[in-house]
Amino acid sequence: MDPVVSLTVFALLVLVIGLLFRPRNGLWWRIRRGARANERVLLEDALKHFYDRESHGQRATAQSLGGILEIPTGRATELISTLLAMRMCERAKDGYRLTPEGQGDALRIIRIHRLWESYLSEATGFSEMEWHPVADKREHTTSDEEAHDLARRLQFPRFDPHGDPIPTANGEIVEPLGQPLVTLEPGDLAEIVHIEDEPDTVYAQLLAEGLHPGQLIRMLENTHLVCRFEYRGDEVKLAPLLAENVSVERREPDEVELTSAESLSGLAEGERARVTRISSRVRGIERRRLFDLGFIPGTEVRVEMRSASGDPTAFWVRGALIALRREQADLIRIERITSANHE
Repeated sequence: MDPVVSLTVFALLVLVIGLLFRPRNGLWWRIRRGARANERVLLEDALKHFYDRESHGQRATAQSLGGILEIPTGRATELISTLLAMRMCERAKDGYRLTPEGQGDALRIIRIHRLWESYLSEATGFSEMEWHPVADKREHTTSDEEAHDLARRLQFPRFDPHGDPIPTANGEIVEPLGQPLVTLEPGDLAEIVHIEDEPDTVYAQLLAEGLHPGQLIRMLENTHLVCRFEYRGDEVKLAPLLAENVSVERREPDEVELTSAESLSGLAEGERARVTRISSRVRGIERRRLFDLGFIPGTEVRVEMRSASGDPTAFWVRGALIALRREQADLIRIERITSANHE
């Protein structure tokens, strides 16, 4: 072989070997680190699944773990074997249960996840449907120190935006609030305290109905076919399967004022009103934006004009013309100003 060709081939081989096996940054090492990181993510997700099953009085199995992680049962069995070797879980009569060490790690991951959901809801423009998947990714890359800083910035919240309790740094966690919505009787008053955010298809349907923690409701009908209740003068109908994902706390009539508070979107052109509050559904940046636009409780608002399609609508607020979409105006509660009460 030509010496020049041999030298060229040798140089290329050295280059390829260097790219593959260069310390720290070589392709082979990056693949190994990626595999280890993916293994750690799966193990942490497995711990969360174990904790979730135990909190519902059940045991985790290879089948349940495979289903929730969407992996073959054989792969789930390998993960459980690893957790057994790490003494994070132990065999039980009907499956597997967490050891104290495993429960501590599970609560640490859950704490980080719920802190991130709280942060995303309060300080960013992420939508409600984005909170969970984003937090799912961040929980695996956030250190305990970063989690503490996050909690401090949020003033150490006790519950996340869905109503789930946030474990403390010491692994303490309060009991979840409420009882299932489906346990209410017709005529019962209650406050929504928790909405389950998994699976996301169910959560999306509950959001579409405008449900969120903090709402006051009155049960109208509760059968095996439908769960029908009143909220702000409107009726909401849920299939029992959906209603099981909502938790409430009963309220006595003298504890609440269940009025059909009107929304800004209900005003006709030329009508005036006074802002009473912003719906508790509005959080973070969106809430601050409405305040910055002038929709502060006590402020007088007038409907100036509507677009040809009726949406958006222009409102006269604090000397400025502000256009809002109907979905935004729906979130601003008002009391109408008549000639009598204006005088």
